[in-house]
Amino acid sequence: MYEIYYIIGTAYAGKSTMVKLLAEKYNGIACEENYHDRLVDENLDKNKFPCLCYTRDLVDWRNFIRRTPEEYEAWIDGVAKECEILELRILGDLKEQGKKIFVDTNIPIETLKKISDNDHVLVMLSDQMVSVNRFFDRPDREKQFLYQLLMQEENPDAAMANFREMLMRVNSKERYDRFLNSGFQVLLRDDSRTVEDTLEIVETMLKLNKP
Repeated sequence: MYEIYYIIGTAYAGKSTMVKLLAEKYNGIACEENYHDRLVDENLDKNKFPCLCYTRDLVDWRNFIRRTPEEYEAWIDGVAKECEILELRILGDLKEQGKKIFVDTNIPIETLKKISDNDHVLVMLSDQMVSVNRFFDRPDREKQFLYQLLMQEENPDAAMANFREMLMRVNSKERYDRFLNSGFQVLLRDDSRTVEDTLEIVETMLKLNKP
């Protein structure tokens, strides 16, 4: 019988790594970060999914980095709502394979409380400023592309300051506390732990290694 395990939380907390390792260990299915992208194609209705289609149809990416922090935050929240629809659609199809499914997801806490239980949801958190300070550290092609755009602006320092403010809006203490007090199990990032130790803790919290 299929089981779905959801891992939610902040960036740089290790969610994608855990999802991948768990799927490998339990011969399951890994739905890694942004797995909904497979459905964001030319057929996706921009009237029903305006936030997801924003980047799909964007002609000048300079408009992306020039938004106000308020506009960016509203877009992020809109993307999360639209992603929920696509993610649940994908998971509905995957469960037919009869395997354990491990999901790095942005499905809202309120929805997870309706469709799952505490043993199948884990919140992983890193310090809220990590996502702001290390956003461009990763070699992701998309992030490096945005960095180059920011550096090409007439005033790169002002452009970067505005972009950092965008990131701070979606990594606020209020959002962090919402995860922390969600009622689900919480695992805080600890750089002194090895990946193997973290995996063992995650297995225990999700009761995967129970007799």
